[in-house]
Amino acid sequence: MDDLTIRDREPADLRRCLPVLGDVHRLDGYPLNWPADPLRWLAPENALHGWVAETGDNTVVGHVAVHRVVSPGAVPATGAEVSRLFVAPTARRYNLATRLLHKAREWAAEHRSDLTLEIVDAPRSAAAVVLYERTGWRHTHSTTAAWTSPEGRPVRLRHYALVDSTPPTPPS
Repeated sequence: MDDLTIRDREPADLRRCLPVLGDVHRLDGYPLNWPADPLRWLAPENALHGWVAETGDNTVVGHVAVHRVVSPGAVPATGAEVSRLFVAPTARRYNLATRLLHKAREWAAEHRSDLTLEIVDAPRSAAAVVLYERTGWRHTHSTTAAWTSPEGRPVRLRHYALVDSTPPTPPS
């Protein structure tokens, strides 16, 4: 997949992301709970910026966004949360998640913003844990989410911080 590009997300891209998000949800269980309004979930009111990855034929194969942190005291006032990161199953193994994270780090450096993120603390998140820790994220703590799993069970979250948002050399 040499023809992959990452660009700023446009409003029209949101609908194009839905089939990819559906594939990721069915395969990986992300998001854990399918949103009632997937378009609003992708671009909530606290969204600051988003990017899509697409192939040369304009097929969306990945997405990431940064959101303003809503919970008071979670991070410094200059902080943002990396969110909604997903890559189409057919586009995996091309370093795409790392490249999408790099875009978020570039944005954070430009906006002098610290970055955080959270993921479900479950065995199926092992690949995500490896990705984040390999790319400089530090696990800070774990909490129980204010929401539950589809079965109504409590959900544990792993929280990560990237205080130095200066991105390393872009991945190839």
